[in-house]
Amino acid sequence: MPREKGRKVVASNKKARHDYAILDTYEAGMALTGTEVKSLRAGRASLVDAFAQERDGELYLHGMHIPEYTQGTWTNHEPRRTRKLLLKRLEIDRLIGKTRESGLTLVPLQVYFSDGWAKVEIGLAKGKKAYDKRQDLAKRDADREIQRVVGRRGKGMDD
Repeated sequence: MPREKGRKVVASNKKARHDYAILDTYEAGMALTGTEVKSLRAGRASLVDAFAQERDGELYLHGMHIPEYTQGTWTNHEPRRTRKLLLKRLEIDRLIGKTRESGLTLVPLQVYFSDGWAKVEIGLAKGKKAYDKRQDLAKRDADREIQRVVGRRGKGMDD
């Protein structure tokens, strides 16, 4: 059977980009069981309330929900178990250092399959204040209005 190519997104965390300012992103593998992979291939996962944390010099993903595989037997996995993130030692040390020194956090942004391997995109994030969120919404609305006016002018429909 040939390996699948490209990137197939399983789940994304839209709320993370709203609640946090993403400073940097990293691609990490995950240590998964067989039924977890099958459940992910069926497109079932949730990143709500998920976060990454350091323990014993390793990074772990907490709170990610992968529902039990429907055709699984007694070997099925626990839906919200802690999963180890697979990164290079240099990246792990860099991320641990940044989270300790400057109060940043690690937030999962997407879970996807890249060339057949389950991956998670984690972002080094800084929490936004309420006024930052309001500014972002106002800026997005203004940009949307500008695009609407530009599009109307391009079609010859002046306001």
